[in-house]
Amino acid sequence: MPTGGIIILRVVAGSAKGLKLQTLEGAGTRPTTDRVKENLFNILAPYIENSKVLDLFAGSGSLGIEALSRGAESAVFTDQNEKCIQIIEKNLEHTKMTEKAGVFLGEAALILKKLSQHGQKFDIIFLDPPYKKGIIPQILQHLEDYGVLDEKFIIIAETDISDELPESTGCMVISKVQVYGSTKLTFYKRN
Repeated sequence: MPTGGIIILRVVAGSAKGLKLQTLEGAGTRPTTDRVKENLFNILAPYIENSKVLDLFAGSGSLGIEALSRGAESAVFTDQNEKCIQIIEKNLEHTKMTEKAGVFLGEAALILKKLSQHGQKFDIIFLDPPYKKGIIPQILQHLEDYGVLDEKFIIIAETDISDELPESTGCMVISKVQVYGSTKLTFYKRN
């Protein structure tokens, strides 16, 4: 249902189940489909309750909001597109989750450095950068270098099926890979 350049998504489960979320339309944003999101959160179910979530390259904030809806304690959303930040803030307001969220505009590495300086650590990290840009290996290194990973963490990288990711880096190793059509989810845990 496109309306004025905006596509409508929805929260799949939890306290905000069924509420609609906005996202930017166009090649620059590629929202996670409901099918992929539902399968992703079925895998994450044991980890979500009371977790601290980081949604890097958040776009609409759909993944972080889904985690909050399902019982995450808090979520930090980042994106370098000002329009995406405005949409995340609207979606948080609409789902009544603003109190549990922090929203930051800027480049991912700079925001990770800032979060590190404030002593923030995260259990669940969503990485959904533009496909086929080779961004994830460097971001994985930044996550470790800046010390923002909690003792037990899970990182989910959403990429194109053809994107190559490192088997391991520093303290993390791939624990699972799921493929849905042309979308690949790669899960990293502490090795």
